[in-house]
Amino acid sequence: MSLARRRFMISVACAGAALAAPSVHGRARAKVVVVGGGAGGASIARKIAIDAPNQIEVALVEPNALHTTCYFSNLYLGGIRSFESLQHGYDRLIRSGVQVVADTAAAIDREKRRVVLAGGGHLPYDRLVVAPGIDFVEGSVPGWDLEAADRMPHAYKAGPQTLLLAKMIESLPQGGVFAMIAPPEPYRCPPGPYERVSMIAHYLTKKNPTAKIIIIDPKEEFTLQKLFEDAWLKYYDGMIEWIGPDFGSRDLSVSPDAMEISVDGEVMKVDCCNVIPAQKAGKIAHLAGLTEMSGWAPVDPLSMRSRVDDRVFVLGDSAQQGDMPKSATSARSQAEVAAATVIGDLTGRAIPEPVYSNACWSALAPGDSVKDGGTYKPADGKIASIEKYVSQADEDAATRAATYQESLDWYNTITAQIFG
Repeated sequence: MSLARRRFMISVACAGAALAAPSVHGRARAKVVVVGGGAGGASIARKIAIDAPNQIEVALVEPNALHTTCYFSNLYLGGIRSFESLQHGYDRLIRSGVQVVADTAAAIDREKRRVVLAGGGHLPYDRLVVAPGIDFVEGSVPGWDLEAADRMPHAYKAGPQTLLLAKMIESLPQGGVFAMIAPPEPYRCPPGPYERVSMIAHYLTKKNPTAKIIIIDPKEEFTLQKLFEDAWLKYYDGMIEWIGPDFGSRDLSVSPDAMEISVDGEVMKVDCCNVIPAQKAGKIAHLAGLTEMSGWAPVDPLSMRSRVDDRVFVLGDSAQQGDMPKSATSARSQAEVAAATVIGDLTGRAIPEPVYSNACWSALAPGDSVKDGGTYKPADGKIASIEKYVSQADEDAATRAATYQESLDWYNTITAQIFG
């Protein structure tokens, strides 16, 4: 057993003992259970534990000892960043007072207000936060399912899939073809697939300059399209081809065993295929009955409270979040709003007016990044955009270099805010 895993298990044992303690100074503390230790879940668990330590007991249910961020994983694929730099443990959350439970939430009994654990037992709650990230829509790419992910990886949940895709890129034969099946909207991190292509192209220009990249996209257009296409022309001219609906991308199927893609009846052989399927809320949100036909969980924009159950909050990628994109910054922003509401519910504190924000950085090449983002408020029954900003196509090299450095600083800042 690794030292990190041993420390995690020791911390969990201590957390389990703390869960058994029903009161502090003779007063029972309210119980909050958080399912999912990513940007939204870890943020709200830490925030509540720090802001209301004597009034609220916080348990975070998370099966993994280390969280691997999907954001910045593209830089790892591009050979710019180490895999280890993407991994973050929960020791600091535990020191903040969060009780980390190393298990999987198998079910949520909303009537009895408890989370049933896969390893046995359950956790009662007064308020529940569900932040499980994404799952994939089966059948959204004909010929592909989760069992095929070991041959055509999605790498849209970071960890082993990221390592697998990197190995496949490194093993691409000279002059080989890398293909990406891009997802339909809505999906996690709208610029993410196109940043990934940029970073893979950067790697290939150094290691395999005659290789080709094909993007097969069901969308008429994609986020920051001109900025990406300008960069592809500047840095990777002739390497990247984008196939949109006008060229038959809607008539698509894949054959993972043969490593083939059929586009509008034409079969092409490729050497590596990254399939990013259509997405939906994480499995536990569906099992708990928190989602609707869209596949996402509807929430009250004032608080991130579930529209299905007022004792439950849904954060991050799983939530139906109006105009906000699904990103780490969005999830953390939502966690701040939801934490204030949960604390207000359970302690009587005043709840401030909610304001949400988002910021996304996309690397085009080393030293060249673009960004977009904005602020949001509740309006018309949703989280509505009130102000936006985006990098411009005519920015000079100094501005882009500053944006690139800003993205590195952002990563360090947000992971410290989330994980301590």
